[in-house]
Amino acid sequence: MYTRILVAVDGSKTSARALNEAVTMAGLTHGTIHAVYVVDKTPLFNYGGYYDPVALLDALRRDGRIALENAHSVCGKAGVACKIEMIETERMTDDIAQTLQRCAERTRAELVVMGTHGRRGVSRIVLGSVAERFVRFSQRPVLLVRGTEPEHATASEA
Repeated sequence: MYTRILVAVDGSKTSARALNEAVTMAGLTHGTIHAVYVVDKTPLFNYGGYYDPVALLDALRRDGRIALENAHSVCGKAGVACKIEMIETERMTDDIAQTLQRCAERTRAELVVMGTHGRRGVSRIVLGSVAERFVRFSQRPVLLVRGTEPEHATASEA
């Protein structure tokens, strides 16, 4: 059974659902959750706009700490062992899915649990899918948890 479970969190309702599924599985197997939040720095590498990239990076890291603290709390309430980790994309060509792949390998995760927003049509083409890219190249079992959020939900609603 799966005792080393990696779960990707991003602070959304969908990732909360994925975390709950991971906690349920870990509770049944007396496993450990490794909650991970990925800070995607790739947009900062080649942006020459009108915002402070350091302030944006600080905000992304702050969001990550909040999501990870929440994951740790959920696991603690369920009596499930939990490790938390914030990781960051490393190169301009990196994406969240690749960064999660490296983390899953490094931690020897036996199962990866992640949420999927289930986008369709143009929004899927434009926004892509971290879950889809992850599954395509994963060497490990993956449990995808479908979210219930509407496709047009804003970050403040998530």
